[in-house]
Amino acid sequence: MAITLREVAKRAGVSRSAVSRTYTEGASVSTKTRQKVLQAATELGYSPNVLASSLTTGRTKLVGLISDNFRNPIFLQVFDRFTQRLQERGLRPLLINLSGATDPENSVRLLQQYSADAVIVASSTLPVSFAQCFHDAGMRVVHSFGRHTKAPKVHVVGIDNIAAGKLAAQTLVECGYRRIGMMGGPASATSTQDRLAGFLEVMREQPEIEVTTSFAPSYSFDAGRAEMTRLLSSRHAEAYFCGDDVLTIGALSAAQSLGLSVPDDLGLLGLNDMEIAGWENIALTTIHNPIEQIVDASIELVAELLDDADTTPKARLFDCYVVERNTLRRI
Repeated sequence: MAITLREVAKRAGVSRSAVSRTYTEGASVSTKTRQKVLQAATELGYSPNVLASSLTTGRTKLVGLISDNFRNPIFLQVFDRFTQRLQERGLRPLLINLSGATDPENSVRLLQQYSADAVIVASSTLPVSFAQCFHDAGMRVVHSFGRHTKAPKVHVVGIDNIAAGKLAAQTLVECGYRRIGMMGGPASATSTQDRLAGFLEVMREQPEIEVTTSFAPSYSFDAGRAEMTRLLSSRHAEAYFCGDDVLTIGALSAAQSLGLSVPDDLGLLGLNDMEIAGWENIALTTIHNPIEQIVDASIELVAELLDDADTTPKARLFDCYVVERNTLRRI
């Protein structure tokens, strides 16, 4: 049987309210009483019921963590970091898998049912309006890896995807390629749209370079492999900036299956710098996405919101840089 608060109070020789205050953050209790309660709790093996505590404090310490692409290996890193850092702060992550859905209504309803204290939307593909729906429902929300806007309605943390597209184009130009392509992710994804916009802005300044663009239907290995196989079936670019690392690894597989040497016959540039990209048999040249900084900054903003729900929305952007490995000519 679970040890009750009453048993701890009896062992410590204090009231039940004193035990309750000992385990209530910010409640007033003397040092002597606290020590007596904690000693009794240790002797009895008592652990406070966090669900019962939430009825008193009005805080569940639940943080909804929402994503729409659990199949992309990058999210293993993202969620590993998020769950660790949230738990270190005494918060409890509640994972929500959209499974391709783009309507936030069900997620809003679910998190309201669980009385989540805050929401983190972890996606670079969902529209700005998705995270705003949680805000409109009266919930504290941070959009991690979200689309940058000059006047955000919710907190946004991530990279400037337009700048990332520019960096990709500049890198391929500096490598000396004269036929350059961008093989993006889904055309509807905000990250694809912004990376493409930055990419084309640079390319418009290079009229001597032949430029092509195409899109894969999803950010996945199979989609990257299938789209690159199609591209390589006819006259193709000398090098491609792919929408992200997992797409690029799919493209690499397609090139190798067709007997092409990378980077001698075909150059490939990814984005994210996920752990797999650095594996020796892949050695992907890619643009580093500072995932750990983005996650940590997102959680700091959640903490601010828990202290003050009326904090003015802000956008925090982090810089990217190229990590040179073996799938491009040397810059």
